[in-house]
Amino acid sequence: MDKIQLGEFIKSIDQDLEIKEGKQYLEVIVPALKLYSLAKQLRDKKEAQFDYLFCLSGVDYGQDLGVVYHLRSTIYDHVIVLKTRTADRENPKFDSVSDIWKTADFHEREAFDLLGIRFANHPDLRRLFLDSSWGFPLRKDYVDDINIVTK
Repeated sequence: MDKIQLGEFIKSIDQDLEIKEGKQYLEVIVPALKLYSLAKQLRDKKEAQFDYLFCLSGVDYGQDLGVVYHLRSTIYDHVIVLKTRTADRENPKFDSVSDIWKTADFHEREAFDLLGIRFANHPDLRRLFLDSSWGFPLRKDYVDDINIVTK
């Protein structure tokens, strides 16, 4: 599928999803509550078969926290980017996709460790690199009085 066909396929799953073209990969803006369902369908539907999550990144947009998912179909050799975000900086939470793609396990733990983003139903959500004294150092509002990290 090319980007146009891929966009039409995504729209056939859910008309309300926002699709952005014009970049290297097709981007789909997904509300947090629809993320898991869409991810599962993208993996399972025969037309797509996105069987490989090759990158998951937590992002601090300033007002919002988000997660960006890069998916590839090794069968059809197409790529798509899913983006989701939440305005809840106190308790940012998304559904885990680690049961869909095993590679999400450590990526989600990294986003939790460095940004404080929680993933519901993750099998082992605990810090990966830092202890709890660090807080969440990749947040834009991070202040470090203990470890003396300056911006």
